[in-house]
Amino acid sequence: MIKFGTDGWRGLIARDFTFENVRKVALATSKYLINKNGEDDLTVVIGYDTRFLSKQFAEETALVLAWQGIKVLLTSGISSTPQVSYHTKQKNASLGIVITASHNPAVYNGYKVKANYGGPAKPEDISELEEELKKIGNKSPKYKIKTLNEYLKLGQIKYFDAKESYFRYMKKKIDFDAINKAGFKILYDPMYGAGIDSIKYLIPEAHEIHGTYNPSFGEIDHPEPIAECLGELSQKVVDGKYDIGLATDGDADRLGLIDHEGNFVDSHKIFMILLKYLYENKKKRGAVAKTVSLTSMVNLFCQKHKIKLYETPVGFKHIAKLMVEEKILIGGEESGGLSSIVHIPERDGLFNSLLILEIMAIRGKSLKELCDELDTEFGPHRFNRKDIKVTEEIKTQILKAAASNPKQLGKMPVISHNFTDGFKFFVENGWLLIRASGTEPLIRFYAEADTMTKVNELIDAGMKLS
Repeated sequence: MIKFGTDGWRGLIARDFTFENVRKVALATSKYLINKNGEDDLTVVIGYDTRFLSKQFAEETALVLAWQGIKVLLTSGISSTPQVSYHTKQKNASLGIVITASHNPAVYNGYKVKANYGGPAKPEDISELEEELKKIGNKSPKYKIKTLNEYLKLGQIKYFDAKESYFRYMKKKIDFDAINKAGFKILYDPMYGAGIDSIKYLIPEAHEIHGTYNPSFGEIDHPEPIAECLGELSQKVVDGKYDIGLATDGDADRLGLIDHEGNFVDSHKIFMILLKYLYENKKKRGAVAKTVSLTSMVNLFCQKHKIKLYETPVGFKHIAKLMVEEKILIGGEESGGLSSIVHIPERDGLFNSLLILEIMAIRGKSLKELCDELDTEFGPHRFNRKDIKVTEEIKTQILKAAASNPKQLGKMPVISHNFTDGFKFFVENGWLLIRASGTEPLIRFYAEADTMTKVNELIDAGMKLS
């Protein structure tokens, strides 16, 4: 069954993510667009990442849309998700599509849908697209598709460079003068993903690892910028005496950082560093939006400054919806994706990397010093997440036990709970969230507390629920 999760449709290549299924999803996308906007002047931007067959899946998608009378702007090479979102908005396109499975292992590919405002399509729009997909069902439509060359000659499909104007835009938004003057020694890890060569293009002195084309992601289990996947980057930062290590995921919309001592800096701290800079230094104003899995430091900051705070289910599409409908200063999620009032309503690992460098340069502080400031202001907030592959039977048992609202987690009494998305339990100076992944066969356990010992105790207690 083809189903869109928290961030698009994803499936195992050859088993679920096949050319036949991609054609069906592309046809459903076409029908959704035509129903919503009529048949005239429809344009779709399509891009693709470094995964196996991504280019071919993107071309197949383009052919189906062109057959349905929709003009297609197809990237001339590998492109990041933020680049596709940027061009969808800049070119006033009806929709954007990215062939990517983001941070999933190499055996996956996926299909993300972007709205004309330059961010993830709203949940209600995805529901409409899924309804069109249900109508197609198991049928095998009779496709009357011309060749790619024929559509190119007709002008129905056109290639374009997704990188050049996107980089020009970034140069207008980021204070490169301050960054260059600071002379940081930078090491970037695109994790064999769509961010390859990006930092070097913008900051030629920066160095890069895992920057070659490798659809299997080499020695990297999956291209996710989290601590367990960034051991090599951490070691090289220390050995090479770099000021900072930057990492983006497979489609370059998420960010992870390593400080000069080799410490991993998680998305919670990144969010807070950006929030403080935008509010205190740049004097930007607006509400704040975060998913239920993001740090409670956000709550404390918003309470202190009397800022309206929205809390959403996991999935950046919920944040993007708010950013389009409200004035949002910054919005993001635990997985490393965030955006702000100074950018499009889309996660962008590269843009946020550069904004962190700008903060370090303007404030004259190392990344570690910026993190230490958070401990001083909010007290220690430690975090960990464990993703556990389980059988459907064990998954059901754990979720059923969580739904019964346990009164204790280990030796810690449960003070309150939040079931916005999954099962979140609050204890003294900490919390645990249990939820099933929307993109992989996993249960995720998230915990935050004032000590790492308590964090691990909370996760262990959650894993023992049955």
